[in-house]
Amino acid sequence: MNIVVTGGTGFVGRQLTDHLVKQGHHVYILTRSPEKHSDTESITYVGWLHESYNPVEHLPYIHAIVNLAGESLNSGRWTEEKKQAILNSRVQATEGVIDLIDKMQDKPNVLVNASAVGFYGRSKTKTFTEETTEAGRDFLASVVEEWEERAEAAKEYDVRTVFVRFGIILGEEGALPKMIIPYKMMIGGNLGSGEQWMSWIHVDDVVGLIDFSIHHEDVNGPLNGTAPNPKRNKDFGRILSTVLNRPHWIPAPSFALKLALGEMSTLLLDGQSVIPKKAIEHGYNFRYPELRPALASILK
Repeated sequence: MNIVVTGGTGFVGRQLTDHLVKQGHHVYILTRSPEKHSDTESITYVGWLHESYNPVEHLPYIHAIVNLAGESLNSGRWTEEKKQAILNSRVQATEGVIDLIDKMQDKPNVLVNASAVGFYGRSKTKTFTEETTEAGRDFLASVVEEWEERAEAAKEYDVRTVFVRFGIILGEEGALPKMIIPYKMMIGGNLGSGEQWMSWIHVDDVVGLIDFSIHHEDVNGPLNGTAPNPKRNKDFGRILSTVLNRPHWIPAPSFALKLALGEMSTLLLDGQSVIPKKAIEHGYNFRYPELRPALASILK
């Protein structure tokens, strides 16, 4: 298959590209700076989101598009400018994908669009599945709602569309390296009350669910990209400390995190319990359904 990937040079994008190439597919990575990369036998870098680039001219028939592009949530305080950049990067990239589909004479079979469990808002008591249709009322929920709304335009071209709502992605990059710093300094502990839910997923299952979405014609709409066993922060921390063989004992007070991080502290202090009901019902087998082996595979 010929598969387009946006955000293909990022943490998840590189893992996905490696997987797809090993499966025998050809990956076309859309990037603003194709000149910074070298093509290989199975990977082609194509200019995108720039007036001097028309990607359609450089693409064969494309079977699937995976859209992973978007500004990082945890790189700097959430100033109004940063919040606008978080929204704009996702909306503009998704609109760029829809424009690409519009210009294609032969449309792809499927668009797999990255999304986030932030759609559901925050709760310490509720459990969310794809059957939850009402978005939360905070900043992240509003971003995800608009993000998915833009991607849904692909349906107008009879393109099957899947929104994979990812939780905290665990891997050698991303959030986990920052999470282990306090434990390596022997000062790890609960963040705030420790009661907030952490819906997590191993990066191998991120790649697996994207691949699953591409190949399963009966998967449509929202798909929760989380492991089936979310953890409260206090339990996540204790398991992490065990894997690292470090103590879990000094809590980080909520007020200190809010003072240090501002509104971005919601990423640490708030969460939601999200279950991948649709993935389970459609027969996806998680490689890492439990947290301890997931962490051990990364931190070995």
